[in-house]
Amino acid sequence: MSPPAIIAPSILSADFGALGKACSDTINDGCDWLHVDIMDGHFVPNMTFGAPVVTKIRPHVQRPKAANGKGTFDCHMMLAEPKKWVKEFRDAGCDLYTFHYEAALASTAAENPPDHSESMTSPRDMIKFIHEQGMLAGIAIKPDTPVDVLWEILENSDKDEVPDMVLVMTVVPGFGGQKFMASVLPKVKALRERYPELNIEVDGGLSEGTVDQAAEAGANVIVAGSAVFGAKDPAAVIAKLREAVEKRR
Repeated sequence: MSPPAIIAPSILSADFGALGKACSDTINDGCDWLHVDIMDGHFVPNMTFGAPVVTKIRPHVQRPKAANGKGTFDCHMMLAEPKKWVKEFRDAGCDLYTFHYEAALASTAAENPPDHSESMTSPRDMIKFIHEQGMLAGIAIKPDTPVDVLWEILENSDKDEVPDMVLVMTVVPGFGGQKFMASVLPKVKALRERYPELNIEVDGGLSEGTVDQAAEAGANVIVAGSAVFGAKDPAAVIAKLREAVEKRR
């Protein structure tokens, strides 16, 4: 049996004028995690917000009592230099730090924002470093990245270098409101068949109309932005997203 459903609304679609309340209200509406999209204008052509905002909203949502528990801040780091920000977001209240595989191949090993390094990081190095900081580690792939690049990482004998979650993007990262890309779902299916107990997240274009396809492929962590925050009844939408996953476990 695959892991239970985890519904993680993206706060990028929330009311930024009352963001703390929007976060706590959504948790009370029945979601499990909050998906926090961090964009730097370099890795993706858009900018959102940084660690200070996460620090401000953290008191509005109780920290999870266990790994992957309710209230997890699932920080999706769309950054050109993901290692530089691990400690900053740990201190801000991040629980799950999800970096992009593509960024880890092309970024430095510098561990703090002002630092410079001639050495390069790697996906394995990133995962180990995140774990050393006391957070869960996620690894994300863009729609055009082959899923088999993850096999060696997921099957590493050193568990400190194995991610706790894989995020398969179902849109090109950078902007909310894009159309769901069903063409990437074979990647989700391949992951689920190979790793039945892995948390597999999908992000982009998820709604009541597309979640069945994602759940059928094997996704159990569902990120939905406008579908939840723009709904007249967010609790009902969250329940429907959860049902779609649970009935396929």
